[in-house]
Amino acid sequence: MFYYLLKYVVLGPLLRLMFRPRIEGLEHIPDSGAAIVAGNHLSFADHFLMPAIIKRRITFLAKAEYFTGPGLRGRLTAAFFHSAGQIPVDRSGKEAGQAAIREGLGVLRKGELLGIYPEGTRSHDGRLYKGKVGVAAMALKAQAPVIPCAMIGTFEAQPPGQKVPNFQRVSVRFGAPLDFSRYAGMENEKAVLRAVTDEIMYAILGLSGQEYVDKYAAVVKAEEAERDAAARRRKFPRMPLS
Repeated sequence: MFYYLLKYVVLGPLLRLMFRPRIEGLEHIPDSGAAIVAGNHLSFADHFLMPAIIKRRITFLAKAEYFTGPGLRGRLTAAFFHSAGQIPVDRSGKEAGQAAIREGLGVLRKGELLGIYPEGTRSHDGRLYKGKVGVAAMALKAQAPVIPCAMIGTFEAQPPGQKVPNFQRVSVRFGAPLDFSRYAGMENEKAVLRAVTDEIMYAILGLSGQEYVDKYAAVVKAEEAERDAAARRRKFPRMPLS
């Protein structure tokens, strides 16, 4: 009930007013049955804009931090995401990827739509990064089609760290479903998972027109943070103790 209240009464109309989205390829979303919508991730607003556009209910795997924040704000955020039907996924530890796959398969086995960002995190610079293979594992195990999706302009509308979005027109493009039935029974082969994931990312790239980086976004973020820290150390070296 709360999901549809948000979609049709509260957030949906507000998002359409703020972003005036151009929508392409909505006919590629199936009217029924399990499917994965795999998109690029440029902004916090992506979580809400795509569900507001799609007619069917879609469940996203959301990072666990949205559900465990401290204080009143944290409790309100957790209540919001729970009420909207989003599933918390712990991204730390060795079992994180398998936990996300199990949760996603649970959604797909009920014949529902699953939303996922294969990059695993928001792009910090607007580029498209290497996808993680969890999306491929779920597609093959559930024998579900993958609909590529590109959010265009949401990075500029709400860059990282900006709490209130700009009033700016954006575009949302959906591509033709990708069928991976030719890989049936091969969901445990690493080379197959990598090939399927790369095909999905290539389809997203074709829709978005982003610059592609063949590295994981989290790795690049860590590298840049280390370079920034090293630059600060050079600029403000520690004085020797007397």
